[in-house]
Order: sequence, then C-alpha cells, then structure tokens
Amino acid sequence: MSKLGDLGAKLYRGEVGYDFVGKRFVWYGISILITITAIVALAVQGLNMGIEFKGGAVFTTGKTTVSDTKARELAKEASGHEAIVQKLGNGTLRIQIASLDTDSAADVKKELATGLKMPEQDINADLVGPSWGEQIANKAWTGLGVFMILVVIYLAIAFEWRMAVAALIALVHDLTITVGIYALVGFEVTPGTVIGLLTILGYSLYDTVVVFDGLKEGSKDITKQTRYTYAEVANRSINGTLVRSINTTVVALLPVAGLLFIGGGFLGAGMLNDISLSLFVGLAAGAYSSIFIATPLVVDLKEREPAIKALRKRVLAKRAAGAAKGGSAEDEQAYDGSDEAPQIVAQGRAERRR
Repeated sequence: MSKLGDLGAKLYRGEVGYDFVGKRFVWYGISILITITAIVALAVQGLNMGIEFKGGAVFTTGKTTVSDTKARELAKEASGHEAIVQKLGNGTLRIQIASLDTDSAADVKKELATGLKMPEQDINADLVGPSWGEQIANKAWTGLGVFMILVVIYLAIAFEWRMAVAALIALVHDLTITVGIYALVGFEVTPGTVIGLLTILGYSLYDTVVVFDGLKEGSKDITKQTRYTYAEVANRSINGTLVRSINTTVVALLPVAGLLFIGGGFLGAGMLNDISLSLFVGLAAGAYSSIFIATPLVVDLKEREPAIKALRKRVLAKRAAGAAKGGSAEDEQAYDGSDEAPQIVAQGRAERRR
C-alpha cells in the first residue's frame, strides 16, 4: 500500500487524526479575513465586466506582429474609448471597445485596418448590445438562486436543516472569495466566468456532502453512548474523508491549472482565462470550506441542542471519573454495550491499542 493510502486507512480507522473542529475558530478567522478582503476589493475596484455585459464591439484581427500595447493605442485613437486587447495564440489580436454603435464600429474598423497595415476584410467585427448582457446576467442570477434553494431543500431532507445551512454558508463563502479574486486581478467577467462560477458550486457541494454523509452515519444514536462528543465524531468524519477530498481536489485542479497557466498564460487564449480562473479559485476554496468551514459550522449549530449538550457533559464527566481512577480504558465502554455504529466502536478500540 502507498504511504498516502496507508495514511488514509489510519485516518479512517481513527488511529491518527488532526483536530480540525477543535481549531475551528482559527479557520473561521482566516475565512473572515479573506472574505473581508474580497468584499473590499469588490467595493474599491469593482468587477471588470466584459463587452457581453456592457455592450460594444469586439474586433478580431488577422495575424499581425503589432504588439498589444500598440494595438491598444491605435484602438483608443480610432474610437476615443479605452480598449482591451488580448493577444491570441495564433498571432491574432482581440480588441474590445465598449459603447460603440454600428456606424462608429465601421469607422473604427477602417482605421484599425490602416493602423495595423492589413486589409479591412481581415478584421472581423462583432457588435454586442447591452441588453443581451443584461439577459445573461439575469439568467445567471436566476439559475444561482434556484440552485441554492434546491440545495437547501435536498440537504434538509437527506440530512438535516443544520447541514443545509452550513452547506449554504460554505457555498456563499466560495462564491465571495472567487468573485473577490476576480476583482483583485482584474480579469474580465464574461459568460465563461458565469459558467465557471456555477460549475464550482457542484464541486464544492460534492466534498461537503461526502463529509456530511460520514457524519450522519457516525452520529447515529450518538446519545446512547458516552465515549465521544458530537464534535469528536464530526472531527473523525473529516479525517476519514480527508485523503479522498485531497485526491479529488488535486485531480480536478491539475487540468484546470493547465488551462489557466498554459492555455491562458502562454497561448494567450482569452476565453480559457475566463473559465479557468473561476474554476481554479473556486475548486480550492470549495475544498477548504468543506473541511474547515461546513462541518465545524454543523458542530456549532448541533451543540446548541439540549441532548447534545447533555451528551458532552456525560462524556467529560466520565473521562474525569476515569482519570481519577487511574484512566482505565475499560471505564470508557462504547455505546453502553450496544453494537450500533460499529465504525465508532472500532475507532475506539484502535485508540486503546495504541
């Protein structure tokens, strides 16, 4: 068995582990700091909305040796507006100019052809109306809202309302960080960005549901035993799925990183930047929130219940009594002789063998 696989087996059996839940306020603080930074970036810099949302013209030139800086100057002189220029992988340029109507676009196209020293027919012009971008934005918000509602309903039915609330907070956390990164780096927000944002919600929710499923199984009839508190069972659930979460996240991030750094960075493929940045940041944030935010939030909500509070008191009292008697392992019997929740019982036996 590989070292990673051996570690995963030990984590699952409870032989080793990290106290994620016990240090939850550290993770909350980190998330709050990152979220505040993202919100400030949005408030100060705002989002760089693409032509699809603002309206204007997009010119795609033929192959040229003119630099993007020079092309930007030519476009500004021709239109009187600031232009966004991207050098594409095949040596062509993509020039975006906002607030151009049909007549103005035709004149700008002629001047660009002259400045770039190429035939006018080698430049393709596409006009985008602001109403189309508004429709895309409205549909995206509608899709996001429907998705959130369905997620809450499903999780509330399949698990419980506390897990639904925690998952919703984690999703909002991931979206806020991703959008804030867009504001910080100044990448354009295009329909491709919207697609990426909606996609990362599924990835984030997947990891969260995997941990929640383990927590649901591990906490079944938890009040019938006096070995573990709810927080400890939750922590075991995180550790038991930790290697799987890391593996799935790394496997998902590798191709996205290829799109972002190779496709977008070296080849100059503009549309790849739009999708890959949102996917890359969102996947990383989703993996983080599933482990460090969602499950600890469930613990905070769950431990407000009287039955879980009483369980915690019984567990701590029993441990104190056991310590006073010399810390006999047999004083901490699992589930009062019941054979329910065998996974937790097995984990307890593993601890005693150490």
